[in-house]
Amino acid sequence: MKIGVPKEIKNNENRVAITPAGVKELKLNGHQVLVEENAGVGSAFSNEDYTEAGARIVPVNDVWDCEIVVKIKEPLEPEYGRIKDQLIFTYLHLASAPKELTEVMLKSNCIGIAYETVEKGKVLPLLVPMSNIAGRIAIQIGAQYLAKTNGGRGVLIDGIAGVESGNVLIIGGGVVGGNAAKIAVGRGANVVVVDIDVERLNYLEEMLNGKITTLYSDSYNIAEKIRWADLVVGAVLIPGAKAPTLVTKEMISTMKKGSVVVDVAIDQGGCIETSKVTSHDNPVYPVDGVMHYGVPNMPAAYPRTSTIGITNATLPYLLRLANKGFESAMKEDCGFAKGINIYRGKLTYKAVADALGLEYTQLHQS
Repeated sequence: MKIGVPKEIKNNENRVAITPAGVKELKLNGHQVLVEENAGVGSAFSNEDYTEAGARIVPVNDVWDCEIVVKIKEPLEPEYGRIKDQLIFTYLHLASAPKELTEVMLKSNCIGIAYETVEKGKVLPLLVPMSNIAGRIAIQIGAQYLAKTNGGRGVLIDGIAGVESGNVLIIGGGVVGGNAAKIAVGRGANVVVVDIDVERLNYLEEMLNGKITTLYSDSYNIAEKIRWADLVVGAVLIPGAKAPTLVTKEMISTMKKGSVVVDVAIDQGGCIETSKVTSHDNPVYPVDGVMHYGVPNMPAAYPRTSTIGITNATLPYLLRLANKGFESAMKEDCGFAKGINIYRGKLTYKAVADALGLEYTQLHQS
């Protein structure tokens, strides 16, 4: 089977979908891998690294002629015309992407499998590596923008002897929130995590040896702790769906001037009403004196680690698709089948259909 790996074109998206090691595994299984020229350079993988692993370095048109196209981010407008009757395996985030992308994919007769909705038990295995990274760097990003020289209020979240540490509010205790809490605690911050899953809050308290405060997530508790926080991390996730708005404009207006918001949920629309998508080139903007960070591809800032991490997670699934074919791979693993968002002109993920106001078609697995 021919597998194409394009160079990502999103702002400062330096990740690539497959490492040379991943290419070698695909070649050993009898598949052809076509990699766009310089696709891996941002992750410190050269064209020579890929050719030595068995890939062919080709122009972008040849990559998009493959039976499977594997990416990191959703296709952007310049790529819409390249989508055809093929399988696209990537982070799609259709609920928050431009509606036109979904419409283009539906018209193309392609199959779109979204990393973020593949399930394994209660886990989203293809989202976990990037959630780990995003959660960890959310704290260092927030700490960076708390610096007065970056527009913040000048609070060092670590504190020093005789000076109180900074206050960190984490909204959502899943993979992102748990990693953010771990880093914030390690830096000595005062940390509060809110979530509706009390069992998860118990787990985080035990994992972090009681060094965090946990609260049930409701509008009252969030409003109270927003005023207290120097740094707020939005870490809410509903698989495949648009993130719910849990922090209102009014709540933001009560925050201390120079505080910072890092909305990691922005790739699903954001969980903070005042959030908007930004980029690595221009990552922050103020609202009511509060610095907002809304970069949707945060892990791209650390592409080497991110690319290796995502390949480790996606490669077993990609091998199944290539070795067994789409139909067999889906029938054998209902969790993998939950990744199908688009199937031959049908929108097959309900949360996406609801978010976009489009018709939903249930995918029947025989």
